[in-house]
Amino acid sequence: MRVITGKYKGRRLETPVGNAVRPTSDKVKEAMFNLLMNDVYGSVCCDLFAGTGGLGIEALSRGAKKCYFCDISRDSIRLVHQNVEKCGAEEDSVIITGDFNRGLHKIREKVDIFLVDPPYRAGLYEKVLEQVDFLDLLADDGIILTECDSREIPPERVGGLIRYKERKYGKTWVGLYRHMTEEERDQDHE
Repeated sequence: MRVITGKYKGRRLETPVGNAVRPTSDKVKEAMFNLLMNDVYGSVCCDLFAGTGGLGIEALSRGAKKCYFCDISRDSIRLVHQNVEKCGAEEDSVIITGDFNRGLHKIREKVDIFLVDPPYRAGLYEKVLEQVDFLDLLADDGIILTECDSREIPPERVGGLIRYKERKYGKTWVGLYRHMTEEERDQDHE
């Protein structure tokens, strides 16, 4: 697993032993960041189920000004620390140990991009979207990028969020969510 482009381009990241963590493949990661294209530079990001930290580090490499990394696994947090240090990204990183709820409650600013890639088939996508919406953590023009197995696609609308773009890469599905417009909210009440 490597950083694809930007200031940390080519850095090889530490990967987990065994199958407990499923790092995003380089091919899917590149496609995901192509969807985000111009939104990453200068953004505040959150790699919510960080695993190795690969998605958040890619965001930092592409010019994000800050990234929150959160994972419940101590082994994953150890990997995130190693990979952040390997890239020299400690000053731009906040690493939180705990489940997604704890992580979200520790964020004290608006987030421009959430990178949400929980364990497949754990039923967490809708809960995460609901919590981000409830805590009002997403910036006004922010994006939530979800990655999941193509057999468990999250709903199109969750709370005040709506999916506006989606792509399929083999068995992997990626969806982008944003705040609903007033018009879209009004349609919900008709």
